[in-house]
Formats: sequence, C-alpha cells, structure tokens
Amino acid sequence: MSQPVPYGAVIYAKDHRTLAKFYEHVAGLTQREVDEDYVMLEAPSFQLVILQIPERIAANITIDKPPRKRENTPIKLFLNVSSMKTHDRRQKSSVGT
Repeated sequence: MSQPVPYGAVIYAKDHRTLAKFYEHVAGLTQREVDEDYVMLEAPSFQLVILQIPERIAANITIDKPPRKRENTPIKLFLNVSSMKTHDRRQKSSVGT
C-alpha cells in the first residue's frame, strides 16, 4: 500500500481507463490501483483518482473528437508538463483511439 500524499483530486470519466492512460503519459503519474470502477494514479506528492461514470449516465455523454475545451466547470486541474510536442506524439501513438 502506498503512503498518503498531501494533495489529490477526483475526476469522473466516461472511460476511466482511457483518461488514466492520458494522465499517465501527460503528467508522468504512476498507476497504483485499478478496478472496474476506478483508477488511482500517483506522483510523490499528488494522487489522482479517476472514477467511472455509471453507464446509465455515461450513455448520455458525447465526447467530441478531438475533445473540446470545457469552460463551464468550476474546477480546473493543472499539472506541469515538460513538453506538449512530446505529449502530442505519445498521445497519438499510444492512446489516440
């Protein structure tokens, strides 16, 4: 079991595993736990839990391709990224479905 971290966030997702892969690649987070309902990612001082939205709700959600910026949410998560160009290449080759 991992040590407690001082900061964290929870995100609800239509496809929790795909979103977890995105954050693993973009932010360099490490997968600590995975289950059919959630994925827990960690860095030394941050933990991100991605929860699967229940199917009855997820069925009514449409994700644009490419995803569009969502400006009407009250919370914005930010993580430092070393290079967006590197991220874009990795994203297209590993997750980009």
